[in-house]
Amino acid sequence: MKFILAFAALLVAILLFIRFVPSAPINPVLPVEGAQKEVNGHNAEVPPGDEDSPTTEEEAEQGASSNVVPAAAGQTFGAAITPAGALPMSAIATALGTRDSAQVKLTGRASAVCQAKGCWMTLATADGKQMRVRFKDYAFFVPKDLTGRNVVVSGWAHRSTVTKADLQHYARDAGKSSQEIAAITQDEQQLTFMADGVLIQD
Repeated sequence: MKFILAFAALLVAILLFIRFVPSAPINPVLPVEGAQKEVNGHNAEVPPGDEDSPTTEEEAEQGASSNVVPAAAGQTFGAAITPAGALPMSAIATALGTRDSAQVKLTGRASAVCQAKGCWMTLATADGKQMRVRFKDYAFFVPKDLTGRNVVVSGWAHRSTVTKADLQHYARDAGKSSQEIAAITQDEQQLTFMADGVLIQD
């Protein structure tokens, strides 16, 4: 009889202990430092940081300030850069060679700027096409009146596939008509540029 009472008391004690004493998780998930991340579609020369950019253009644009002053010669945005060593836009194909991406400093004339927030601009290439310049981590924007000004950009040039959705987004930002936006029906192969610094030359 004493054995049964002792066993019952032990069982009650175990149940109370389980009920009121919190336990640590059996398999806690710990952060892994230095975990490798996939670089989206570019070779290993792409600098660290670009893979951490937000998922969509709209999400990314929320993170940067849109309070950008009017364009003036000598202004810099992002990292401070100088014109020294900048190649003309006509040399972009040579700078890239057969690679998908290359770090380079370029000089050219801004042919269009995002009129929503100044979150991108385009520079004309030697073959008359446009290279879209975006800004690393959306840490800075450029003046919306930058069109026609000569600029220097420093960063990474890429050969990229730009999706139909992004092309339509850029068209809206540029103030294109609904008909022009609807006419964009497929992805395009384009030169793009991720700038860490922009200098207005004149």
